[in-house]
Amino acid sequence: MNHPEFATLEQFTAQALSAGFDEVLERQWPPRTVLDTHTHPFALKAIVVQGEMWLTVGDATQHLRTGDHFALDREVPHAERYGEVGATYWVARRN
Repeated sequence: MNHPEFATLEQFTAQALSAGFDEVLERQWPPRTVLDTHTHPFALKAIVVQGEMWLTVGDATQHLRTGDHFALDREVPHAERYGEVGATYWVARRN
């Protein structure tokens, strides 16, 4: 996959680690997966590298597609919904 900012997961990882994140991984979600409101014990930033998803925080929902970025602070309640082909994103976590 070719992304203007990060051509590879390795480049994304290097940038994230230099920015103070301590864990980087690739998450793959099956088609039409729905995750009800939940929180994480870490802050994160991510880039969608395939598919699409909807991220809801409070009353605001973002429709995220390949190349879109998103970020969440630690313990922020949110819900996730994935599209017809699912989604893959690279995520950097600050534990």
